[in-house]
Amino acid sequence: MLFSRSILRGMPKAGIPKSPLALSASRNLRLANSVRFASDAASSPKSTTSKWKILKRTTLGLFATAVVLYGANVYRFRHPDPHQPLPDPSKKTLVVLGAGWGATSILRTIDTSLFNVIVVSPRNYFLFTSLLPSTATGSVHTRSIVQPIRYMLRHKSCYVKFYEAECTDVDADKKVIHIKKTTTDGVDLEQEIKYDYLVCSHGAETQTFNIPGIAEYGCFLKEIWDAQKIRARILHCLEQAQFKDLPAETRRRYVHTVVVGGGPTGMEFAGEMADFIEDDLKSWYPELADDFAVTLVEALPSVLPMFSAKLRDYTQSLFDSSHIKIRTNTALKKVTAENIHVEVKNPDGSKQEEVIPYGLLVWAGGNRARPLTKKLMEGSEEQNNRRGLVVDEYLKLKGYKDIFALGDCTHTAYAPTAQVASQQGAYLGQLFNKLGSLNFEKPSEDRHIALGDEMDSSTLISLANEKHASTKVFLPFKYSHQGSLAYVGHEKAIADIEVPWFGKQLHASGALAFYFWRSVYLSELYSLRNRTNVTLDWIRVKLFGRDISSL
Repeated sequence: MLFSRSILRGMPKAGIPKSPLALSASRNLRLANSVRFASDAASSPKSTTSKWKILKRTTLGLFATAVVLYGANVYRFRHPDPHQPLPDPSKKTLVVLGAGWGATSILRTIDTSLFNVIVVSPRNYFLFTSLLPSTATGSVHTRSIVQPIRYMLRHKSCYVKFYEAECTDVDADKKVIHIKKTTTDGVDLEQEIKYDYLVCSHGAETQTFNIPGIAEYGCFLKEIWDAQKIRARILHCLEQAQFKDLPAETRRRYVHTVVVGGGPTGMEFAGEMADFIEDDLKSWYPELADDFAVTLVEALPSVLPMFSAKLRDYTQSLFDSSHIKIRTNTALKKVTAENIHVEVKNPDGSKQEEVIPYGLLVWAGGNRARPLTKKLMEGSEEQNNRRGLVVDEYLKLKGYKDIFALGDCTHTAYAPTAQVASQQGAYLGQLFNKLGSLNFEKPSEDRHIALGDEMDSSTLISLANEKHASTKVFLPFKYSHQGSLAYVGHEKAIADIEVPWFGKQLHASGALAFYFWRSVYLSELYSLRNRTNVTLDWIRVKLFGRDISSL
């Protein structure tokens, strides 16, 4: 047995002979595998290249689409319909007073084919007031935040008449308003306009609380010319401070900015002014760099009461780092040409008088009723609030027929903000669309509701809701608070955001809130032209800084 194993171990191993066909198949298989391996190795860069081509083509396609859409919007902006239908005497006349947030929101929403619409306003443009603090320091150009009212009207479905004039009186019995315009020659032109429905959205004036000297020496921040006045005053003070042989105390006074009012307007201007000083003025006026100062004065115990305590604390710390001095519990009592006189409430309850020198004084202290508002208050016993016009749940003026009111000229449970006025305007636009459809478009079941012109809007609303009790054609106005935003300087902002599905507010601050603030304001601007101009202004300031020419 051992012998046989040794013999086998020494003999060569036997192999199975391969045929020529098998050898050929084996060679073909190896060749195919090598080709496949080479193909797989080469496919990776080709696949990557094709993906980049797809991404590039997609990007170019999206860019081309955006350019086409932008061009189409620009063309539409420049070429309104030249054949708007003219007023129809058979339709009712709706007169809108004002060109602010509430009025423009109505004009956006209303179907002008249902009424003969007339707009009366002392200014022929809509002003995006939220960016006024930015225009005062040159961060945004003034013309970037205004929109001609005729642009809005020329892009409506039917012709809308516009009068650049001021409404001086309302004759509610005759349903007539009196308007007046002063010509360049100083001649007063007067006219009467009949209406079927009247909307008072003429806003409010700046409240001064009868503080001596505030109107003579202070600058307001409510209209476009206020921002222009502030900017001119800033540059005038700078050049005066540069005049030779000035005492140090006088020089510091010229470059001291005092802002009175701790609401969003005052805080935003203080933040913008701090940016202007830090980013631009210290570079172009280096000899004044150590003298610049900004002080914010507020009579209440805290600033920004509409924001959460967390965001108020954040703003306080940011202002401290920006060398903006916040003085709460400090009430303005008197203003002279060079100083403000304040009353400071101490922690122990005692009060003391103090004098603060200033070069620029900006007043952001609230609103008061215009003369027309006061006349309407005096015309009805139901107008029993001295702060503004009283309206019902449909924004109808109490004590009057077919007169509605919204915005800053009213006194409601809501704050007098642009957000409130915009929602009220959209609501009234929809309400008038329903009234117009009810009166002119439904000849069947609802025709008996609108048989006579003697039926006022209140009667129509009541009858329509009675007939359709299950659906309620006309619902009361309901305000939906979306949140609060404020810019606080150094490219930082604060935001209280309402999230309905989340069930509570979200609080944001810092750079992220700043970009959110910018995106919201861009989206709220009226037109593509405004958005383009404001964006270009922001880019210009980032690249070249703010202009310091005294123009």
